[in-house]
Amino acid sequence: MTYDKTLEYLFSQLPMYQRIGKAAYKADLATTLALDEYSGHPHKRFRTVHVAGTNGKGSVSHMLASVLQSAGYRTGLYTSPHLLDFRERIRIDGKPVGKEFVTGFTAGHRHLFERLRPSFFEMTVAMAFECFAAEKVDIAVIETGMGGRLDSTNIITPMVSVITNIGMDHTEFLGNSLQAIAGEKAGIIKPGIPVVIGEMQPETKEVFTHAARRLGSDISFASNEYNCEYAMLTTDGRQSLNITGAAGRKSDWNNLETDLLGFYQQKNAVTVLTTIDILVRAGVEISRNAVYNGFRKVAAATGLQGRWQITGRNPLVIFDTAHNEEGIACILEQIKATPHRKLHMVIGFVSDKNTGEILRMLPADATYYFTMASIPRSLDAADLRSRALAAGLSGNAYNTVPDAVSAAVAAAGPDDLVFVGGSTFVVADALI
Repeated sequence: MTYDKTLEYLFSQLPMYQRIGKAAYKADLATTLALDEYSGHPHKRFRTVHVAGTNGKGSVSHMLASVLQSAGYRTGLYTSPHLLDFRERIRIDGKPVGKEFVTGFTAGHRHLFERLRPSFFEMTVAMAFECFAAEKVDIAVIETGMGGRLDSTNIITPMVSVITNIGMDHTEFLGNSLQAIAGEKAGIIKPGIPVVIGEMQPETKEVFTHAARRLGSDISFASNEYNCEYAMLTTDGRQSLNITGAAGRKSDWNNLETDLLGFYQQKNAVTVLTTIDILVRAGVEISRNAVYNGFRKVAAATGLQGRWQITGRNPLVIFDTAHNEEGIACILEQIKATPHRKLHMVIGFVSDKNTGEILRMLPADATYYFTMASIPRSLDAADLRSRALAAGLSGNAYNTVPDAVSAAVAAAGPDDLVFVGGSTFVVADALI
């Protein structure tokens, strides 16, 4: 099969959560373990870092991969979902997996897929592990999907586990409280393996400390290790962070520049630095220069997109994949701090998202362009507009994201701000 035909087969034959939602979710690791057994346990042939969390896990994964690449390691990176091309999910030294590997893996395992009926995510994890083993990566950064304990990536034994934060997302699968969700994410903590918690939250602290104590794992709360005292934008379009270490224990990181411009990256940077400290103590050689160089070119080195990504000026056009209450709150904070005359918001959501709370957060004085991404899970644009009107927001509905973005840019003045987001898939359609 050609690459395009291979993708058509994978998207149509394997249940894909991003497209169809709950029907693709499996609450066990049986199929993942069967795929791993069949392939000869490829994940055991390279070192790993495991990253989970509600928000920030993608950025943290890309940051870590960029630093490891700068340190000279052949680095694998597995993330999800993809924005434009399936191959974004599996990268080696920032380059997407080759089309020939995708077609060869699929053709070689098709008989197994038709017998085991894996989900799309289970298949991609198996593909990633086999690719990283075949390409002899030194270390791979592995991002979980929505959960932790039952996530298909959770068959690895990493050098360090990372949990960025906990928010109310995917509650249908993970639980209806922060404590319950934390319990699921804590499932990636392995016996004797250190764990980093990005944000110390009163509701979840005991969940993580109890799990770490029970498993004999050293636990570090990144916010106790480092503090980002301030950040500023540089003249060449980067964000410069001034990060101080805990008194007497950690080195400071002054003028740590990054090409990731979201304010929320300040928390992610602290999580990454804490994780790097643990990797260094475990024998991974990472110099200060490698950290500075890796941070400076995260997007360039790893292909990260959709995080406070500026795609136009006059008007200023910004894309961001934030899609839950905590993520949207961070975006709104940065929008307020960004000079603009009028705000235009192109937004769309998936149908199983709790839109009520998010809509109530959005500014009433913005002009809205309600839209829907080109996936079956998308909330109908007209339905979204009705819900938004009830929440005091005004605007028109557009059946495609490109139409909504075009309308917003056409209506915006040169000093206005156009924001595009609400869903990863809205950003994906906007980037096409």
